[in-house]
Parts: sequence; C-alpha cells; structure tokens
Amino acid sequence: MRYTAETMLVRTKPDPHFLNKITADEAGWEYLNLEVRRFSAGQSWNHDTSSNEAALVILGGQCRIESVHGIWEKVGRRPDVFSGMPYTAYFSRHTRFEVTALTDGLEIAHGWVKTDQDHPARLITPADSPIEIRGGNNATRQINGIIPPGFDCHRLVVVEVYTPGGNWSSYPPHKHDVHRMDEQGKLLEVDLEEIYYYKIDKPEGFAIQRVYNDSRSIDAAMVAQNNDIVLVPEGYHPVSAAYGYNCYYLNILAGSAQSLANTDDPAHAWAKSTWTSQDPRVPVVTLAMER
Repeated sequence: MRYTAETMLVRTKPDPHFLNKITADEAGWEYLNLEVRRFSAGQSWNHDTSSNEAALVILGGQCRIESVHGIWEKVGRRPDVFSGMPYTAYFSRHTRFEVTALTDGLEIAHGWVKTDQDHPARLITPADSPIEIRGGNNATRQINGIIPPGFDCHRLVVVEVYTPGGNWSSYPPHKHDVHRMDEQGKLLEVDLEEIYYYKIDKPEGFAIQRVYNDSRSIDAAMVAQNNDIVLVPEGYHPVSAAYGYNCYYLNILAGSAQSLANTDDPAHAWAKSTWTSQDPRVPVVTLAMER
C-alpha cells in the first residue's frame, strides 16, 4: 500500500451508528483494527472477540457490559472525552460479550488485534489510568495511560492524549518502526502500527498531523477533524492543535512488543533542552471534575 495524505486520513460518511472504522487489511498492515460505535439508550451490541484481544474505550455515555467474566454495571460516567477520565473494558480472545447502552449517545472505541495468548478480562476505571504531563512550554500535553506497557495483555497499548489549543504533541517528532535492542537486551525501539482517533472540543476545530520517514517515501500533512482517524504505518508523526481548540486523540498501538520504546527525530530532538515550564492548562481532564 502506498501511504499518502489521502490513504492515511480516514474519514467516513456520516452514520448514526458508526463514527469511523478501519481494519488491518484496509490499512495495509498486520495487526491493528479500530471501529468507533454510537448507540441510543437501550440499544445492545453482541460480539465475539474470536482470535483477537480487544479494548472497549468508553468515549462518552454509560453502558452495561456482560460476558462470561461477569456483569459490569454502569460503565462510563463522562458525557464526552473533554468531561472526565475513561472507563475501558479489556477482553482476551474467544470472549463473547454484550454491551447495552444506558444513555443516549453512548460512544465506544473498539480496538482489536490478533493474538495467540490468553489474558484476564479487566474493567479499567478512571482511577486505574494514571495521568502524565509530558513535554514543556507549548509542547505540553496530557497522557492518560489506559493499557500502558506492562499491562497484562499481549500486544495492545492504549492511551488518551489531550493537547491544548496552539500546542504541539508527539513532539519532538518520534518514531517506532524498527525493533532494536542494546547489548544487554534492553528495548531501544519497537516496531508499532499506530492509530490516532481525533476529537476536537468545538465542531469546527482541527489539528494538523504530519507523518514522514527518514527516506521521505512517506511525507504527508493531514488536517484532522472530529472523529477522523490518522494511520501511522511508520516514521515520525507530530501533531499541532489549532489555536483555540483543545485536541483529543485516542492512540491505539500494536506490533513487535507491548512497549512504547521510540526514537526522536535527531533533527528536532534539541527542542527538549529549551523547555523551561509546563503549560498550566493541563491536565485538561481529571478525576475531580466528574464528582
């Protein structure tokens, strides 16, 4: 597959039930799939993970989730991603589950990857998702760790990132497209496929994302709007949020290891040394704002 701005930006037609969707086959890679579903109150969805592990991130609204592992009542509490912290359900392979919407406008991001392993099902609550403030100056952003490296799963890594308007994120530009270890066996970089799923706090807002590699066989800039997906098959992938618009993206990754080991673009790594403070607008969301 040839990766260009047209093929890496995924924008679906308006649909009352699907906000966006991309499969591994459509993306031209091996592992990563994502669909974002919307439900009306009382609507149910039955699904079997088959040979995949899966994460269900509640973007907004509340639901009931039932599986062989039990019943999780009143899952989710934020009305949208800018109003609080996430709930997420993790299921391993060969798990049948049912989701029932308890509120109108329930939105669920369902990411899945193939696996040959079994891991315990888990409900991840807001208290289970640590907040990290990363970067500095106008490259400050908030990261909520949902399924971080070290989580008891096979391949999935899931985080949420909040970038205040006018700030940069995934900066300095970094990449994770080669599996490298040092002589002691420490991971220096892993080979990951990555999806960015965007929300902007005002409907007319946008962010700009560039994806480029060292050879420039990939070098594209995309305007990401509400509910857009950007694919990162390889290379560096910085983001800039338009002034006046807070930017959210859900990062789902999978590849050669359950790790986020990466390499900065050496042409821009110097920027880290200039950071003198962190933007007071972060964190954008906290546990306290939902109580």
